[in-house]
Amino acid sequence: MSVMLLAMFNGLMTSIALETFILTKQMALKEAFRTAYGMSLISMLSMEAAMNIVDVLITGGAMLAWYTIPPMLIVGFLTPWPYNYWRLKKYGQACH
Repeated sequence: MSVMLLAMFNGLMTSIALETFILTKQMALKEAFRTAYGMSLISMLSMEAAMNIVDVLITGGAMLAWYTIPPMLIVGFLTPWPYNYWRLKKYGQACH
């Protein structure tokens, strides 16, 4: 379980760091961080959780194997779509 939480934390931090870096070319660092945090939190947590669940369902635990990667990537890609669609419709803003 702690391995899955670590993966989720690392995925979220990496996403926020990368988006903050990219956004600093357009805005101040503090504003870039707040924007990146708002864009990534729900999408990345849902994606990471879905990928971890698929791994557990296929392998019986957090034991990443080569044959779990394709289904994990597909599920991780599709999971944030409803939230991203809702955010686009409600706020006119993309999450990424």
